[in-house]
Parts: sequence; C-alpha cells; structure tokens
Amino acid sequence: MANNRQAKKRIRQTATRTVVNGARRSRVRSFVRQVEDAISKGDSAAAQAALKVVEPELMRGAQKGALKKRAASRKVSRLTIRVNALGA
Repeated sequence: MANNRQAKKRIRQTATRTVVNGARRSRVRSFVRQVEDAISKGDSAAAQAALKVVEPELMRGAQKGALKKRAASRKVSRLTIRVNALGA
C-alpha cells in the first residue's frame, strides 16, 4: 500500500487513466465493429465510409496511449485490405 503522497497521487492518476483508456478502447472497438458489419453485409459504400471514420479513431487511440501504435496501424491495414477486396 502507498505510504507517501507521491505514491497515493500515482494511484489516483492510474485509476483515472485506466477508466479513460477503457472508454477509448471501447469507442475504437465500436467503430471497428461498424466496419466489420458493413463488410459482412457486402455493402462496399458503407464499409468505405466506416473505414474513413475508424482510421482517425484508431490513430487517436494509439496517440493517447490506449492502444499500441503498431497494433492500431495493423488494424487499419487489415481493415483496408478487406474493404478494398470487397469493392474489387
């Protein structure tokens, strides 16, 4: 258990950051799910539109520390490949 002011403050900061990062990850997952739903329905236009929304969300999540940078890039890349294959 924390015995000094700095350690107690660090515990408070970590708890706050955990809540914020969880919300960011949840938001990103929701946007990714929209793209995957459009892909599964075969709707190319909706998939393209959803991809344009999800890409900045993923990158913002990576920038804020909720996701790892390369994981976000990998997700964008794989979703883009799937959406492009749907349109071809």
